[in-house]
Amino acid sequence: MKAVLATFNSLILLFLLAPVGIVIPMAFNSSPYLQFPPTSFSMRLFRSFFTDPAWTSAALRSLEVALAATAIALALGVPAAMGLVFGQVPARKLAQTLFLAPLIVPTIVFATSSYGWYAGLNLVGTVFGLIIAHGVLTSPLVVVSVAATLQTFDIRLELAAMSLGADRVQTFGRITLPLIARGVLAGAIFAFAVSFDELILALFLLGPSDQTLPMRIWEGIRTSIDPIIAAVAALMIILAVLIALVPLLGSLRSARTATD
Repeated sequence: MKAVLATFNSLILLFLLAPVGIVIPMAFNSSPYLQFPPTSFSMRLFRSFFTDPAWTSAALRSLEVALAATAIALALGVPAAMGLVFGQVPARKLAQTLFLAPLIVPTIVFATSSYGWYAGLNLVGTVFGLIIAHGVLTSPLVVVSVAATLQTFDIRLELAAMSLGADRVQTFGRITLPLIARGVLAGAIFAFAVSFDELILALFLLGPSDQTLPMRIWEGIRTSIDPIIAAVAALMIILAVLIALVPLLGSLRSARTATD
């Protein structure tokens, strides 16, 4: 039975990793077209990406939006998680459902309603409007991550700090935040990754003259099958791996410190 289960899991893993094994070799192809297997090794597509203003500006725009949206998600999500876990919130279940609604509602519904609301505020086509929408969309990820960490947090530590003269800001900065830092970091990583890769909201709320990287990829696929897309996909895979390694390295460091 174990052998069957291991074989089944291996086949699923192979199925999930197969696109990666195709995209990355295509990114190093010297052909002017998307081709697999590659005929010869070349860095041409990566050079084209970093020297093309349309691609680089889209990547910088995505980075700008993702960083700002992550900051908003943390500003909204951390206090919300603390309030839901420790606060005396009336109708706690309803409040929790409302905070998690952006995760439950389909993105196309959220994008359509945001467009209708933004139209009245003249925010359609602005980067600021997209940042706000991404912040709202990703804040539930921070709420879930931080709330999970707070389940093992001892509230008496905060009470002890305040009884010794610390105010709420000092208590949060010196006691609470270091103890929940792992959950905050995980929430920030998820929020950044989702915002950086989000397409539907950008299509609805941002103009065609100011594109994010997913919008540029979408346009390249829809109009001309630009081979640079393979290089961009390879870079995004590398970025995703690096982001995933951050909490892993933090856990290994914590484990090493605990053993020492």
